[in-house]
Amino acid sequence: MASRKQVVRGLLAGLVIAALSGCVSVPDEIKGTSPTPQQDLVRVMAAPQLYVGQEARFGGKVVNVKNQTGKTRLEIATVPLDEGARPGLGTPSRGRIYADVNGFLDPVDFRNQLVTVVGPITGTAKGKIGDTEYTYMVMQANGYKRWRVTQQVVMPPQPIDPYWGGGCYHHRCGYGYGGWGWYNPGPAQVQTIVTE
Repeated sequence: MASRKQVVRGLLAGLVIAALSGCVSVPDEIKGTSPTPQQDLVRVMAAPQLYVGQEARFGGKVVNVKNQTGKTRLEIATVPLDEGARPGLGTPSRGRIYADVNGFLDPVDFRNQLVTVVGPITGTAKGKIGDTEYTYMVMQANGYKRWRVTQQVVMPPQPIDPYWGGGCYHHRCGYGYGGWGWYNPGPAQVQTIVTE
C-alpha cells in the first residue's frame, strides 16, 4: 500500500510534468519574423513560385552537407514539427529541401542530426536522390537549431485515492475501498525524445 508521502510525491511529479508539457515554445533562434511561417512542404511544392520570399520553417534529418563558397547547404529530409518546432521521431519524410546557411558548418557536426531551419523560400533546384531526379525546395536559413535525441525513464502512475492512499485512513479499512483511481503496476518505460 502506498504511504501518504508516496502519493503526494506522485501527485507533485504529475503536476510538474503537466506544467512542463504545457510550456512548450519555439526556441528564439528558429522563431523567425512571421507569426505563422509556412510548414507544409507538399503545398509549397505544388506551386513553389507562389511561395518565393515567404518565411518557412522546416525540420528533419540532415542527409547531406555541402560546403560552398560563403555558405553551407544542408539537405534535409523533412518531417512534421511539433508545437516547439522539434522534428517528430518515427514519422516518414514529407520530402527533401535544401537549406542554405551563411558561413561554414562542419559536416561532422550536422550529418545525420535533427535540425529545424527558418527563413525565406528562394525557389527550387534540381538534384538527385540516388539515381532518381528530384526537385528540392530551396530556402535561406536565417536561423537554425540542432536537436539532441535522448531517452528518459517514465515511471508508471501510482494509485490515487481521493482520501490519500487506499490504506486504513479515515476508518475505512473494513469498507472495501482499497485504492481508488488509476494504477499501472507495470515496469517503468523508456521514451526517446527530442530535446535541446
